[in-house]
Amino acid sequence: MTTAIDSSTQQRIDRWLNGNYDADTKSAIRQMMEGDTTADLIDSFYRDLEFGTGGLRGVIGVGSNRMNRYTVGAATQGLANYLNATFQGEDISVAIAHDSRRMSPEFARLVADIFSANNIKVYLFTSLRPTPELSFAIRQLGCQSGIVVTASHNPPEYNGYKVYWNDGGQVVAPHDKNIIEEVNKITSVDDIKFEGVPEKIQMIDEEIDAPYVERIKTNAVNPDVIARQSDLNIVYTPIHGTGITMVPRTLEALGFTNVHIVDEQATPDGNFPTVKSPNPEERAAMKLALDLAQSLNADLVMATDPDSDRVGAGARNHHGEFELLNGNQMASLIIYYLLNAWKEAGKLTGKEFVAKTIVTTDLIDRMCERYGVTCYNTLTGFKYIASVIRELEGQEQFIGGGEESYGYLIGDFVRDKDAIASCAIIAELTASAKDKGLSLFDMLMEMYQENGFYYEALVSLTKKGKSGAEEIQQMMADFRANPPKEIAGSPVIRIDDYKQLTRTDIGNEVTVPIEAGKMGIESSNVLQFFTADGTKVSARPSGTEPKIKFYVSVREPLASKEAFDETYEQLKAKVQRVIDDMNLK
Repeated sequence: MTTAIDSSTQQRIDRWLNGNYDADTKSAIRQMMEGDTTADLIDSFYRDLEFGTGGLRGVIGVGSNRMNRYTVGAATQGLANYLNATFQGEDISVAIAHDSRRMSPEFARLVADIFSANNIKVYLFTSLRPTPELSFAIRQLGCQSGIVVTASHNPPEYNGYKVYWNDGGQVVAPHDKNIIEEVNKITSVDDIKFEGVPEKIQMIDEEIDAPYVERIKTNAVNPDVIARQSDLNIVYTPIHGTGITMVPRTLEALGFTNVHIVDEQATPDGNFPTVKSPNPEERAAMKLALDLAQSLNADLVMATDPDSDRVGAGARNHHGEFELLNGNQMASLIIYYLLNAWKEAGKLTGKEFVAKTIVTTDLIDRMCERYGVTCYNTLTGFKYIASVIRELEGQEQFIGGGEESYGYLIGDFVRDKDAIASCAIIAELTASAKDKGLSLFDMLMEMYQENGFYYEALVSLTKKGKSGAEEIQQMMADFRANPPKEIAGSPVIRIDDYKQLTRTDIGNEVTVPIEAGKMGIESSNVLQFFTADGTKVSARPSGTEPKIKFYVSVREPLASKEAFDETYEQLKAKVQRVIDDMNLK
């Protein structure tokens, strides 16, 4: 033994060894105890796996700090208790889906058994399905809640689950905190009802798949364009995830006939054998798709993450090279296309809106303003966008929205980012560009010419350990005590402090409150600095990782497509000046 085990960790180990846990679990604990190092043992038991505001996430394995039948069971029992208390006297039902990760089917079945044992009706998908389809199923079936077993694009050793409420959105206040309280009350394995009631579990698949695809088809704004460009050359990869179940089917239903799947990544596999990380934000994860697109001279390449809520896309740029668009660019293009299409169709009445997060490009705000469409800005996290849609239901019509981290939503029948519907609209807008003799990248440049060239960069600083956490807090305290007066040569004219919920106009020395409690805004440790030349810097410590993130946005006019490269280099240099000026390192 190389490291001493503290008393609280030892108490958890003893509780598992002496409690009503299965023999295999106890045997695995003893093997860890008899090994050469206690590191794994300590990491497995030094705390209880935290049930956060969105649900669970952790490494699969034995122990109180791991994803296993007991930690998943305790979380589910707590949620079941909350549902039974909240909806007393009602027939309660939940929908459950899972992704392609290791143990996902087993965890989904376990969750179904526990809900059914608590007299809750369960709709369980027969096999893996995308996260957005789970959101759709909740609304379609009239459920009070839902669970999707997934760890998104985390490494293969992880799994987790996300909790949804009856509107199809991830849980928000007050339910998120209330659920956590109920979960924390489950202090013994004996509190968990593991014995399922089969007659309360109904398997589902096609009765949700078909209407989900039909609703996505209603998002299409130019079916005639799709018909004319049905042979649009598309390459798609699900990166071993759930997208294979729905993306090809949806594209086919829309009328696209020339879709090529990356064979090596088509089979669902929780080990993600062809990539280091199954994250479409990373070019390495899309290498096979890009290689295939190159060989086929494709018009469009798309990749979804394992649970299919995020999508990455790329096309040939003006130099003939395949270029991946970032999340800000793709979100902007989707909104640009939808605003134009809605205007041409005469559908803009003054009661439409778009929603995005405060760290997503202000290009979207600029375009919405031009079209007379309200753009609501929420805190980071798609659950806040969903809450805005819920608050405005029946009053204003949602066009679309998104966030810089590759998540987009079109239409309001799903209440989470939806890579299936996003693939459909990205294919359509690419077809629309081709119909005019343009590429997707040409459309991007046209958007910049009309609205300004916005360029964003993310600086993520990792500060590990207790000292790192203190350093991050000190950085935020320093920014509040001594905010920059200018950034990269331009004076700071406004400061938004979401922790204090204040907005300060520097020139007029006026501070006004940022209204909380609605429209996706609550107190959060985020600072934003705005300069006279349109630069914006957002500082946001991560709530789950030892990181502080700085979102930098700069802009310049784009005179012509020929000026793209020169302007792009100017913007990159400007971002670097911001980084140097604010000492973001």
